[in-house]
Amino acid sequence: MKELWMLILTALTLLFSSCNDATNTPECEFETLISAEEFVTAPSDPVSINSVEIEGDCLVITFGASGCSGDTWEVKLIDSESIMESLPPQRNLRLSLKNDELCEAYISKEVSFDISNLQVEGYSLQLNLVNSNESVLYSY
Repeated sequence: MKELWMLILTALTLLFSSCNDATNTPECEFETLISAEEFVTAPSDPVSINSVEIEGDCLVITFGASGCSGDTWEVKLIDSESIMESLPPQRNLRLSLKNDELCEAYISKEVSFDISNLQVEGYSLQLNLVNSNESVLYSY
């Protein structure tokens, strides 16, 4: 009988620990800024956007630029504060890079931004990165 209880206890422990792992959502590194002024005035040093994907409420951007290490780079994802009425609605975003590094190496980085503050009425939104040809559908 003791062995049966130990087996049940072990099974319940495994069940609950696997449920906790399944409900973890990715944490984003940065917030998305909504500002018409910043959309226009924020730094716009040259940047190549290599890929864009959505993981939960995070927009994950892989990008590259010239530099030494990329450690001093300042990146922001900025929304234009304008919502285009279409099906689905659309928002324009810009990846802002401030890069003061004066080296000739090409550095690639991956960053993630919380985009939950961009949600509008409905269940999806088209996100257009204006400084690339990338566009993704954000379903929530």
